[in-house]
Amino acid sequence: MPAIPVLSGLSEIARDYDALICDVWGVLHNGHRAYPAAADALQRFRAECGPVILLTNAPRPTVDVESMLGRVGVPLDCYDAVVSSGAVAREDVICRIEAVGRPLRVFHLGPDRDGGVLGGLEIQRVDVPDAEVVLCTGLYDDTGETPDDYAELFRRMQARSLVMLCANPDVVVQRGGTLIWCAGALAGAYERIGGEVVYYGKPHPPIYEATLAAARTIAGREILRPLAIGDGADTDIRGANRMGIDAVFVAQGIHAAQLGELTAEGLAQLFIVPEAHPKAAMRTLVW
Repeated sequence: MPAIPVLSGLSEIARDYDALICDVWGVLHNGHRAYPAAADALQRFRAECGPVILLTNAPRPTVDVESMLGRVGVPLDCYDAVVSSGAVAREDVICRIEAVGRPLRVFHLGPDRDGGVLGGLEIQRVDVPDAEVVLCTGLYDDTGETPDDYAELFRRMQARSLVMLCANPDVVVQRGGTLIWCAGALAGAYERIGGEVVYYGKPHPPIYEATLAAARTIAGREILRPLAIGDGADTDIRGANRMGIDAVFVAQGIHAAQLGELTAEGLAQLFIVPEAHPKAAMRTLVW
């Protein structure tokens, strides 16, 4: 497999593309503060090349994601729209409510801050014994717990054959300088004991289809050469590859400690699996 080139800036390849699909956590901010150079790169792409769609595995509706972006200092003019896995999961819950024709009994596994994904829906929030489905948005306490703490809960869920709807396929996410467990880690643990999981978000094709549809609407034309940018090998890069979309890997995110210095040898080890192979890599997103 050919070596992965390391770019000094997005401008080296940006004009080969007509839309940008950009990850959020680890690329545009670290959970506490925005990266100004990354926002500048998106602004330049919007001005010179095409629409920028932020694609995130955040288990929240887009309005909540946009509010969070504002709080950490991401400027509004660096993107055209946000597509979140939480919004896609919410649409599925709505379909399930319509299918049963009454309020759906949902066990929400996750922190209260993610409750917006169910806000205003015809549901009953119940515990495992009364649930028809489980919506997982993350750990209750992602600073003090690990997936191992949920073993007994998962046994009770699996005994009832409850389907878990995973609103965030990420296993970990960067928050400041720390990696935090996400809903994807819980979903993987549930699958390993025989539980059924439905995933929303990257790397699964439906969220890319929704993202490309948003880009087409904003641009008022077909999107012929989209480019994806992200810091997750298994989500951002593999998801783009599945859709036939070129991807640029940003090394400062969740794989930073694993990679150390950004070298061709380190990239070759990280992307040894053919279905996750970026077109290029950058230490950080800059123009």
